[in-house]
Amino acid sequence: MNLRSLAYAASCVALAAGAVAPAHAQGDESESSASQLPAATEGAQVFEPAYFAQFAPRNAFDMVSRIPGFSISGGNDQGQRGLGQATQNVIVNGERLSSKSESVRDQLRRIPAADIIRVEILDGNATGIPGLTGQVANVVYTSNGPSGQFRWTTGFRPHNTEAQLYGGEISLTGSSGALDYTVSLTNRNNRFGADGPVIITDADGALIESQDTKFSGKFDNPKLATIFAYDFGGGVLANLNLSYREDYFKRREPEIATPVSGPIRTRDARREEDGPEYEIGADIQFPFGPGTLKLIGLERFERDNFVSSVVDSFSDGSQSKGFRFEQVNEAGERIGRLEYNWNLWDADWQLSGEAAFNRLNRASKLFELAPGGDFVELAFPQGTGGVTEDRYETSLSFSRGLSNTLSVQLIGAMEFSKIEQTGAAANTRSFKRPKGSFAATWKPSDDFDVSVTLARRVSQLSFGDFLASVNLNNENANGGNNELVPYQSWNVEIEANKTLGPWGSIQLQARQAWFEDFIDWFPLASGGEARGNIGDADRLHLQANATINLDPIGFRGARLDIEAVKRWMSVTDPFTGLDRPFSFDQEGSFEIDFRHDIPSTDWAWGGSLEHFDNAPYSRRFEEGRDWEGPVWGSLFVEHKDVFGFTIQARANNLLGARSFFRRTVFDGPRPDSDILFQEYQDRRIGPIFRLTISGDF
Repeated sequence: MNLRSLAYAASCVALAAGAVAPAHAQGDESESSASQLPAATEGAQVFEPAYFAQFAPRNAFDMVSRIPGFSISGGNDQGQRGLGQATQNVIVNGERLSSKSESVRDQLRRIPAADIIRVEILDGNATGIPGLTGQVANVVYTSNGPSGQFRWTTGFRPHNTEAQLYGGEISLTGSSGALDYTVSLTNRNNRFGADGPVIITDADGALIESQDTKFSGKFDNPKLATIFAYDFGGGVLANLNLSYREDYFKRREPEIATPVSGPIRTRDARREEDGPEYEIGADIQFPFGPGTLKLIGLERFERDNFVSSVVDSFSDGSQSKGFRFEQVNEAGERIGRLEYNWNLWDADWQLSGEAAFNRLNRASKLFELAPGGDFVELAFPQGTGGVTEDRYETSLSFSRGLSNTLSVQLIGAMEFSKIEQTGAAANTRSFKRPKGSFAATWKPSDDFDVSVTLARRVSQLSFGDFLASVNLNNENANGGNNELVPYQSWNVEIEANKTLGPWGSIQLQARQAWFEDFIDWFPLASGGEARGNIGDADRLHLQANATINLDPIGFRGARLDIEAVKRWMSVTDPFTGLDRPFSFDQEGSFEIDFRHDIPSTDWAWGGSLEHFDNAPYSRRFEEGRDWEGPVWGSLFVEHKDVFGFTIQARANNLLGARSFFRRTVFDGPRPDSDILFQEYQDRRIGPIFRLTISGDF
């Protein structure tokens, strides 16, 4: 039996163990679940339910998001490579959340506040979970019987969009003997749009064309998810996660273009996407020898049906022009993972092995509008093909407290992978890459800690970059690249946390990364461009998170939450040879949230200010920048008990943030070619109104 068969067998064992869990309890049912939970972690900062009472939380997310200076981050829903070591900074009952399609926030929203015993802020090294460093929130809870929650969000915008009516979630959580279960139905949706002028000029700024434009769009993502957890007794625990989702996306962008000379052009641009996605995940852990063995299996699949069309018609009655692009993507991932944990020499050890098999099958078609009004298919073989990656990884981790104030974690790992591409540009390559990390946390006092992490990481590829695609509305195309490899990085990360007593807390982060084989657009020998490896790059990320309570100055129940980010990036542009930031990356941001829970009432109010700086992008024939701003502002009012419900009304974009886009297009490869035209968009977004009603049942 080969390694791939073994990994698949491990997946099947884990799935079967979760699926056949009996419906009755094992052991003594008279002992309460709460009494079986461990005592608070030594040295942890503990927040009990009474701390959160002023916020009237409905679930664990409402609690964790109110912890001073703490911000939820990470999670496998953000495109991480396989399951690997933990990346999120939240765990539940001392265990990581391992779903690939469910965000940490979504999973926390399904844990009722009434079931929460406490929330601990602790040292990631102390959890014994490889990959966790710095401050980690541990949500300790026990199921107290059936409990339901719902959250409904509706709203509208005065301009360019239809009403947003059906957003929200309903979930049921409970237990039956040794079985805990959660069933949820969610629809993450939005309605969006903007309108305004677009100006096209030549290199000297002379007007070529003015456009009256707007865009409007919508998406809905209805999703059914279930989680089953069973305690067999004797340290044998099993979990089964199931989810199914349908995605619907539509965007329309009409424009009327008036050139300085020539006929008026009317454009009809449309995009639509839909398709299903499912995930089946399970794990079982049990005592084995001197430690605990955990088997994890996961299967994910997603199909995306994409259609884009652009048709231009002219006021002089001349022949309309247009194109249509169709694409079907079928992407899947199968993971088998085992983790063996034991304690030796007063340290936590873990030996793990993971096999992950990723796949993408793509079929693309390109059509041109013929004089008769029909679309005629053009040859586009480079847009059809398949990509697979078979990856095997093994790692050994060591976590230990060296003293009452110092703890360390060491992870050593080796990855083996084979990438194979089929279609017009078939290719097969194999790689071997070492990776791992070293982390240390120093906590000289209860109100101060510093953690340092040194890590070697390997990124997850976007398989779509291997194959060609087109953007009809912007009239550019990506070629395929069958030589693409994941970028690797060396990372140094420092995090410092300081509790300020009744004033709140502050967290400072500094993250420096040095990249090899960095991925951005690069020139193809054929004369086009594609996503590819462009060499070395580096990025410095500085971030500050602070919570400032205003009670000490007499403003009882009021607080400020502040987050500020600044990044410095450096990569050599493969087209110009000049140093520049990463395309579309974030250069900086700030967010200031104010909330006042009025004492002795069920009322709260507040507002926020947000600003984001997006870096420009660089391509072979154009460069530009896409952003919104300059500042987003919002106000809200909330009542926490309207017939038992929490009702919040929020008005967003009260400062008039707009949608901007600018680009310079050249008549040949940059930088030596002449400027063909310059485009500048300045579009109105307008205010956004939301009403959220949440409650229990």
